[in-house]
Formats: sequence, C-alpha cells, structure tokens
Amino acid sequence: MKIGLFTEVYPPYVSGVSTSVKMLKEALENMHHTVYVVTANLENNKFKYDEKERVLYLPGIKTGIYETKLTTIYSNKALKIIKNWHLDVIHSQTEFGVGAFSRIVAKKFNIPVVHTYHTLYEDYVYYVTHGHFDKLGKKLAIKLTKFYCDKKCDELIVPTQKIALLLNSYGIKKNIHIIPTGIDTQRFNLTQDLEKRINKLKTKYKIKKDDFIIGTVGRVAIEKSFGKELKDFQKLLEIAPKVKLMIIGDGPELNNLKQLAKDLDIADKVIFTGKVPYEKMPEHYHLFNVMTSFSITETQGLTIIEGLAASIPIVCINDKSFQEMIENDYNGLFFNNTEEFIKAILELMNKTPKYNEMVINAKNSIYKYSKEVFASEVLKVYHKAIETKKNFL
Repeated sequence: MKIGLFTEVYPPYVSGVSTSVKMLKEALENMHHTVYVVTANLENNKFKYDEKERVLYLPGIKTGIYETKLTTIYSNKALKIIKNWHLDVIHSQTEFGVGAFSRIVAKKFNIPVVHTYHTLYEDYVYYVTHGHFDKLGKKLAIKLTKFYCDKKCDELIVPTQKIALLLNSYGIKKNIHIIPTGIDTQRFNLTQDLEKRINKLKTKYKIKKDDFIIGTVGRVAIEKSFGKELKDFQKLLEIAPKVKLMIIGDGPELNNLKQLAKDLDIADKVIFTGKVPYEKMPEHYHLFNVMTSFSITETQGLTIIEGLAASIPIVCINDKSFQEMIENDYNGLFFNNTEEFIKAILELMNKTPKYNEMVINAKNSIYKYSKEVFASEVLKVYHKAIETKKNFL
C-alpha cells in the first residue's frame, strides 16, 4: 500500500504528534508499505523534497504557537510530485495548512482520507487571541474541528476515549476509531550502553545516589501546568528535602519557570535540561524515580507511555487522558490536589516494596502501545476507508 502522511510537524521537531507520525511511518515501512510524508519546513522557508526518505517539506509562516509554521493550503509544485506517488490513502494529522492541503490532494486524485485528531484547540486559543475574545475563539475552534473531523474525512481516529467523548459532545456523528499512539518500546530497555549514558548524565546534572528524582517531560508552555507543579514541589520539599525536580523540554514559558523557581527559593532543587534530542531521551527518562504530569490538556500524553516503557511509575493528575494508560496503585498513582500529590510521592519514596512492584508493572503495561500494534490498528482503518470509497464510487 502507498500511504501519504500529512503533518505540520515532523522530526527533528520534538512533539507528541511528530513522534506519533515517525513511529507510524517506521512501523508501516517495516510491514513493507511505502510511506510518504508531507510536512512544514521548520528549518527554513524553502520547498524541499527528500526523495530518499520520501519526505516533502513545504514552506510556511510562523504561527506564534511555539516553533510551528502554517503552510499554504495549495502548492502546484507539490501536487506534481504527489501525483507520481499514486497514493492509496491519505492520513492527515492536522486540520490546518498541510491538513487542508491533504483534502485538496484527496479530492483532485480521488484518494480516501483518514484523519487523526491530536490537538484540543480550545486549550490553545489564547496563543492567537492573547486573552481577547477567548469565548468567540473557542466557539470557532469547535466549529473548525467539526468541519474537518465530520465533513472532510472518510474515517476518524483519536488516541483516547476522552477525545472521542469530547468530539461526540461537539456533535460529530462520524464513527470514531480509538487507537492509542504507539512507540518504539525497545529503545527504552536498559542495556550496558544505556547505563553508561545514564551515569554520564548523573555526573552532568550532579545527581547524588540518595536523590529522589521527580521527572516531567513536555513542551514548556502555560497549558502544561508546570507552574503549578513547581509550587506543589516547593511544599513537598518542606517534608522531603532529598527530592529534586527535573523538567525536560523547551518552550515559551521556560524563562518564566526558571524565574519562578528562583522566586520560590527552590532553584537549586530544580533541573531544567532544555530541549533534548529524540535519540537521547531514553537515558533521560531513566534518571527519574517517578514521572509526573499536571497537564489536563493532553489528548493522550505520549511522554507518559515512554516513561512506562522506561519502567518509571507515574504520578499524574486524575485526568481522563491518562486513565487508559495508568491503573491506580498498579503502575502509578493519581492525584486531584496538592495534598494528594505530596502523599503519592511520599508513599513511593518510603514504601520500597510497593515502589519496586510498580517499576515492574510499569514495563508490563505497555505491550499494547508498541508501534507495531499501533500500525496494525491504523491499517485496518485505511482498508475500511479504501473500501468505503470504492463502494461510494
């Protein structure tokens, strides 16, 4: 099968969506399918076609949302290249720019479209409105979501039940396929080489043997609630002085968070790594004793799956996006407020048998999140979209 993945973001850009697309491409290619990617050029504003890797880069303008760009919805130059791919199916990963272009390509060449809804646009409106007309902006975001998810695709995929229910509340009638994003679970296995890299990082970040590292990974932005985590961490330190917080990632709030850590007088207990390349993430995850998330804006939380793959127990806010990955008291603990967060961390710090059991359970709970399972489930949707298109014609 010849498959076209249309996405605004793709490696080396680091995000849940780019990782999802990369994993899908790799797994499908391992199954002997031919996969092409159409994406925005985030390095420069030039048109580029990497024929060897089968990745077509389109120029675009900055959106103001972190490092992302919005491409034109039409490119005659790109159409000429895509025509020669003879695609069987298009899988769009975004609603705008490249996503809109995917619909034009699909209509022109009569190709079925499968769409994955990744982003809760209601939670990102402020990047555009800057606090003005937020209610109107959210209503517009919902209308656009309905338009692209209900009217402009043949089959619809979401990563969690949370998003399926949300789209149903928008009034979307289309059948929704719930398929969790897959990862390369093997890259997090503890090997001798990985242990060496971990030890180097411990030296780099001055991590002592008796330090208890609470780790969190993600784009450092307002919607991820890192500020709330810093404030709760300050209160935890009053009871457990040997804990340290490691925040991995870059983003528009990084400098503000560093200043907040200083203002809270906890800067010496917080490690900001900045952006970490995809290939170096396994050793960083293995620095954690537990992994946390305070974010309620996730569609899935791919970093949580990666943490589980590294055998890390998860302590996260009780949000529906995490409830399909985390089983309370099995591979992690949920919290609803500051007191419950502190209690959960202290419980894992002080109850060694329970902690060790959760470490084992974390690794054992990720079998369904392999990229191979992910790709196999997505392929079923591709076949359904192709068959439906044939019957319609």
